[in-house]
Amino acid sequence: MAEATSKNYLDPQVLGKIDKLEVRARMVVEGFISGMHKSPYKGFSVEFAQHREYVPGDDPRFIDWKIFGKTERFFIKEFEEETNLRAYLFVDQSESMDYGHDGGMSKFDYAATTAASLAYMMQQQADAVGLTLFDDEISTTVPTSNTRGNLANVFQSLQTASPTKKTKIGGVLQELAGKIRKRSLVMLFSDLFDDVEEVMRGLRALGQRGHEIIVFHVFDRDELEFPFERMTLFEGLEEMPELLADPSALRDAYLAEVDEFREKIRKGCHGQRVDYIKLDTGEPLDVALSSYLAARTARAKRSK
Repeated sequence: MAEATSKNYLDPQVLGKIDKLEVRARMVVEGFISGMHKSPYKGFSVEFAQHREYVPGDDPRFIDWKIFGKTERFFIKEFEEETNLRAYLFVDQSESMDYGHDGGMSKFDYAATTAASLAYMMQQQADAVGLTLFDDEISTTVPTSNTRGNLANVFQSLQTASPTKKTKIGGVLQELAGKIRKRSLVMLFSDLFDDVEEVMRGLRALGQRGHEIIVFHVFDRDELEFPFERMTLFEGLEEMPELLADPSALRDAYLAEVDEFREKIRKGCHGQRVDYIKLDTGEPLDVALSSYLAARTARAKRSK
């Protein structure tokens, strides 16, 4: 029964009915962790290294209670790069991110829930997490910290964000590259609706400063499948005009355009050693978390 509940809570339609982002993030992570025994990944943003005996002052969150149950002695789980990770969440809050298919979460809500879940997961490991919300400029910044209070600020900022303006991702990324002084993990959540070359320039500026980058490319299910059948009035976003059209006349050309756009982004990321993850708002959130772990594991192997 508990397993079914966890799976249900990973469903975007179920999560979309839960107003408080902190609760959503916790449910996603706890539901994901409950299925970890089926996964080859043993860590989150860091890898498990070894056990050692507990000494006063150690963080009790890392006590292995299974070993305590067998031996009645306290042992701590040690991780590679323990407490050294600094992660920056860059979340696009431009107007195009406000789109959501009927019955689904908007792209922004899906991205925000994914980002909040990763922040929650990393804070539980005592990793430092910060947040930047942007559209055509930087709008909100929460500095990196591993405290619960800072995590609450991340949740609050994501919860109250309002996607209303145009985007300018390339320029924003270049500006942010100049602000991050120490090598960090950068996670970008966006539909990347900007000039591809400008996006790549922004990513290159971050990469040249030694940051590890993971791009979460967010699509709504409608954008990937174009399921419309009848004559439809398509609402323009980010100052684009409305368009009344027969979907059947547009479908093939539209889907080809989307595939070409996504492939350009994917290849551009690959060429810069940036991990690329496609997010589909119709997929359960554990897919995003599993993809994150896979990207981190692959990057760690490549760097050895």
